[in-house]
Amino acid sequence: QAAALLHPVAVRCQEAQVVVTVHRDLFGTGRLVKAAELTLGSAACLPAVWSAAETTVTFVAGLHECGSTLRVTPGALVYSTSLNYEPVPAGNPVIIRTSPAVVPIECHYPRRDNVSSNAVKPTWVPFRSTLFSEEKLPFSLRLMNDDWSAERVSTIFQLGEVLHFQAGVNTENHVPLRLFVDNCVATLTPDRSSSPQYAFIDFSGCLVDGQLDDATSTFISPRPRQDVLQFAVDAFKFVGDSSNAIYITCHLKVSLADQAPDPLNKACSFNKASNLWAPVEGTRDVCSCCEMKSCGLAR
Repeated sequence: QAAALLHPVAVRCQEAQVVVTVHRDLFGTGRLVKAAELTLGSAACLPAVWSAAETTVTFVAGLHECGSTLRVTPGALVYSTSLNYEPVPAGNPVIIRTSPAVVPIECHYPRRDNVSSNAVKPTWVPFRSTLFSEEKLPFSLRLMNDDWSAERVSTIFQLGEVLHFQAGVNTENHVPLRLFVDNCVATLTPDRSSSPQYAFIDFSGCLVDGQLDDATSTFISPRPRQDVLQFAVDAFKFVGDSSNAIYITCHLKVSLADQAPDPLNKACSFNKASNLWAPVEGTRDVCSCCEMKSCGLAR
């Protein structure tokens, strides 16, 4: 009960929906508010789970439902909604004994992620200020077979073969998003900061391996979907390494699908025939920083 009074509203941001659980002793006074007095968002959505006998009321809504709004920050997609309490007169229709209340709620989805990282634990801020929970977008990185039709069963390659990578993000119930690969680093251990290491994608989306004389590495254009990005890299190993095993960690991020590519949000390959960098989408100038090996600070 003490926990209920301390956190009368709990928020869980999931991949495609938000779950809001409200203790009916909303103000810690011992008086239980009615479920009918509680709604979610500007569309005044009703609870999904409640009964007169229960002390909690639960709302479940898709990220775009109930009148929620979206704003894009440099680091995250932020969905905003609110829990609304609107008391109705009890007994005497001309008086009420509690005041209306609005609790702002936010779900934060970071736009960037290392595909090898662990899940984020929800973070809470106190009642009466904005409640928010952070949930990672479900990014993925898979090795595909040569025709991209299925995930590759074996992770064993011979030098001279080509590794086919497919990066993706599940955008279900989000606004349309475009996926980018910020960087990819190969190491001899799972620790991406270990040495030796080889960054074959760097500078916010430049596939630098393709510049080497013995490489044909490239991003695949066009994309199969905006939330998928494929790239092919010639197999390699570290000089002097006898273990014949490498670990690859890629840093993925998203932008809004209708946002024009820029030097920090791009997928650029080096075209040896023209000796120029070329983007999967956008104008060629977004790749000019690949040649300078400086594309600004990643957001």
